[in-house]
Amino acid sequence: MKLTTKEIAVFAMLGAVMYASKLLMEAAPNIHLLGVFTIAYTVVYRKKALFPIYIYVFLNGIVSGFASWWIPYLYIWAVLWGMAMLLPQNMPKKVRPLAYMALCAAHGFLFGTLYAPAQALLFGLSLKGMAAWILAGLPWDFLHGVSNFFCGILIVPVISALRLAEGNAGTR
Repeated sequence: MKLTTKEIAVFAMLGAVMYASKLLMEAAPNIHLLGVFTIAYTVVYRKKALFPIYIYVFLNGIVSGFASWWIPYLYIWAVLWGMAMLLPQNMPKKVRPLAYMALCAAHGFLFGTLYAPAQALLFGLSLKGMAAWILAGLPWDFLHGVSNFFCGILIVPVISALRLAEGNAGTR
């Protein structure tokens, strides 16, 4: 997968936009636009969306430290990317916003469950301990899922803006 100079610059900026959006919304726990950007980038750039997503992940590590909290980020965002890749590209126009919002919400609801295996491995949790960890985080996952659903309203406009910037606004 060869990148052009333009793509390198654009993907660096898009990764930085993800990171900046996270910083701007840090005061509100589990409310952010990361799912919005991950899905929008995936719809527009497909496989190449992994570049801005992982620029975001590595910016997190560089600024906040490559600690145990960071390790699940190596796969958690790839899960959302993979789920977005599985969405049909030719969905009816009326279905797209709700499908994207539902996917964004699902990732938020499942975030703690997706995070748990790394926690279990890193901290030696048993299956019972991992289940307790997941249960303790359910209120936060609920907030995360609901906020992701409503933030997901922005996915279609972000896709439109990216396509307009890329010069192919008329494509699906």
